[in-house]
Amino acid sequence: MTQAIKAALSDGVLTITISRTDRKNALTNEMYGALADAVARADEDEGVRALLIQADGDLFTAGNDIGEFAAQSTGNGPEEQHVERFLRRLATATVPIVAAVQGKAVGVGTTMLLHCDYVLLSDDAQLITPFVNLALVPEAASSLLLPLRIGHVRAFDMFALGDPVCADDAVAWGIANKKTSASELRAEAAKIAAKIAARPAGSLTAMKRLMRDAAMIVAQIDNESAIFADRLASAEAREAFSAFAEKRKPDFTKTAHV
Repeated sequence: MTQAIKAALSDGVLTITISRTDRKNALTNEMYGALADAVARADEDEGVRALLIQADGDLFTAGNDIGEFAAQSTGNGPEEQHVERFLRRLATATVPIVAAVQGKAVGVGTTMLLHCDYVLLSDDAQLITPFVNLALVPEAASSLLLPLRIGHVRAFDMFALGDPVCADDAVAWGIANKKTSASELRAEAAKIAAKIAARPAGSLTAMKRLMRDAAMIVAQIDNESAIFADRLASAEAREAFSAFAEKRKPDFTKTAHV
């Protein structure tokens, strides 16, 4: 497992820690692979009764590594996209998943929360979904799950404008369970995960299967992934990534609408 993803099992709770703080915990293909392996372990190992996802540093994750997005947009991406394996693992997981989120959670940092069963935010948390800003489309079945969770108008706002959603709003809208101080976040999340791990695992698994239509979610992930790949190769996406690298405002007025 890459050093940027750490995993530790204690008292039935597998804790996954995203730790690439020098790059704002931006996720690389290798990191997605390690995350996918960790979720698979949690779902298949009978010794794991709950999964806790957290991150080092002062933010949860800056989302997908923009450099890798840029490489993919020019056809130079990795042969195997581990992000797809990670998202499918999240979508089909039956082990209860707890997330502890501090600071900014960008892109997949927010959409992965829709697959978690208990989400705890620090009071400074900001959920950001800048897919359209990057000329892309939402992923992780979020184009289905987020409108179901918070309604079309709020979901459209989050996707189309990409403005941060604060912890209070995320809790009020039902994206997260509760908020706490940054200093108490990990301890509170560990406490919640331990409580869940103490419950009857068979019952929790059966309940989670009843609550989620995994086949429908995976089908939406597949649909999004195909459109996402097309968008990555678009002139709009190339302009977005060039503007990001050059630290300027993108100009989409001269790119195609489709």
